[in-house]
Amino acid sequence: MLQPRKSGRALIEEIGRTITATPTLWWLGHSGFIVRFATITFYIDPCLSELPGRRRLISPPLCGADVDNADMIFATHAHAGHLDAATLVPMVAASKQAKLVLPKSAAEAAHAAGVPYERMTTTDADLRIEYFKDDLYGRVYAVPSAHPQLDWTPAAGYPYLGYLIRFGRWTIYHAGDCVLYSGLVDRLRPFSVSVALLPIGGNNFSVNEAAQLAADIGAAWIVPMHYGTFADDKGEESSFILHMLGHRPEQQFKVFQCGEKWTVPED
Repeated sequence: MLQPRKSGRALIEEIGRTITATPTLWWLGHSGFIVRFATITFYIDPCLSELPGRRRLISPPLCGADVDNADMIFATHAHAGHLDAATLVPMVAASKQAKLVLPKSAAEAAHAAGVPYERMTTTDADLRIEYFKDDLYGRVYAVPSAHPQLDWTPAAGYPYLGYLIRFGRWTIYHAGDCVLYSGLVDRLRPFSVSVALLPIGGNNFSVNEAAQLAADIGAAWIVPMHYGTFADDKGEESSFILHMLGHRPEQQFKVFQCGEKWTVPED
């Protein structure tokens, strides 16, 4: 089993020491990311447990109980690997100030798993969540994701979401699980995405589709995710790198190692 670049308390301490003028990211494996801007720390889709029937290829860099520094925790949808009870319940307990942000249709699943309703903030497409800390301001917009359809209903809204996390002039787009659908580019382009975190494993974007989406929305950087963590992943990382070098030389991209820190360049 591969070991993460940094893990456990060493990773938590590194996050606490990191104060940068642009957002800094760490990859937790699968679709999990930490996004930090100055003293604000957000976790997105953390899956730090061994899922039933899925053997991990890399050791998780943290366990949920390690995470006492989360300001907000985001789940893109209710499927295992994105709303991971074994991670989220101890994480919410350890990060006493944090709330779990999730689609409103996923609230019952989160509560059944052990997350109190008062520790949740539900959202839906085109809604905005604001976060204030230490004279800093972050905004998070929800965008529908198709997995593989949009599956909207009047009562439940969109069950699969992506999040646009905006600090100052920098915007991080995390697509969750998603395939291309009509209107996605138009929804994303106005946000001037700095970094697009796009899934290329499983029933998500092909490598070419992810690269084209990044180009269509004018993303400065593209980061692949949703690969390499479990035994049923198909090795999309190498295909992504070859495609970008051979067909998209003008597009900046970053491929993470698990537990690796990366600060978004200022330009």
